Amino acid sequence: MKIGILSKRTGFLTGKLKEFYESNGHIVKIYTKENLCIDESLLENDFYILKSKHPIPFINAGYFIQAHNIPVIPDVEISYKHKNRIEANLLIKNAGLLGPLWYYGTLETIKKNLKKNDFPLILKPIEGSGSKGIRIINKINEFKKEHENLLYLEKLIEGVHYTVYFIGDEVCVMEKLPLKNEHSEMTRRDTTDTLREIIFTWKNKYALLFGHLDIVIENETCKHFVVDPGSFPEFTNWKCGGDPVSLIGNLILMEYEKQKKEKS
Repeated sequence: MKIGILSKRTGFLTGKLKEFYESNGHIVKIYTKENLCIDESLLENDFYILKSKHPIPFINAGYFIQAHNIPVIPDVEISYKHKNRIEANLLIKNAGLLGPLWYYGTLETIKKNLKKNDFPLILKPIEGSGSKGIRIINKINEFKKEHENLLYLEKLIEGVHYTVYFIGDEVCVMEKLPLKNEHSEMTRRDTTDTLREIIFTWKNKYALLFGHLDIVIENETCKHFVVDPGSFPEFTNWKCGGDPVSLIGNLILMEYEKQKKEKS
């Protein structure tokens, strides 16, 4: 088969998936910003893997490809909603899971609605995942002039932070320092019934093959808050047996065959 991968980089998990598929006799081409042109040349592949969630150009390319009845895995719309903080919070709510208290608006309108006990807050880019561009705001006067545009803020949850990976039915729980990204040092923890239930609720609600959830267990209440979903992590800290590259690669092939059968 001919497989396209939409990705901002050619290395890391993207490169490993390319090697995996090529070693199994498939032809693979990686499309980055440098070589991606959204036109009929994209219609030459059997299916695509959507590794990067940036709207321009990858999400737009995904929609174009799907419109021509070529499968894109994971689903384009769900992948984009993982990337947008507000859309992601709505996904969390619609799955019946607890998410963070959040604010979105101009600095002046947000200030009018904030009380002293609302702090500390986390300032996050409206589109993004992980810890890039994140800053803790402890009081009103810590906002700066560059914060005059629309802002997205979350209430900081004091608790134990986890990245919980899933590949198929396999769940891998990793404890991490607060607000650190997927590539930071983590410690493997046992999978509790509650964490497993959250993962299966999430993956079944949105028919996900793999991904991760950043979950905080609040110190005061022991409530489990989903604070950041990921549709296609690097699985840097997967430490739960099996090779994530082959596990993911085979799941994607099975999903392609399933979609092809449904269309025939």
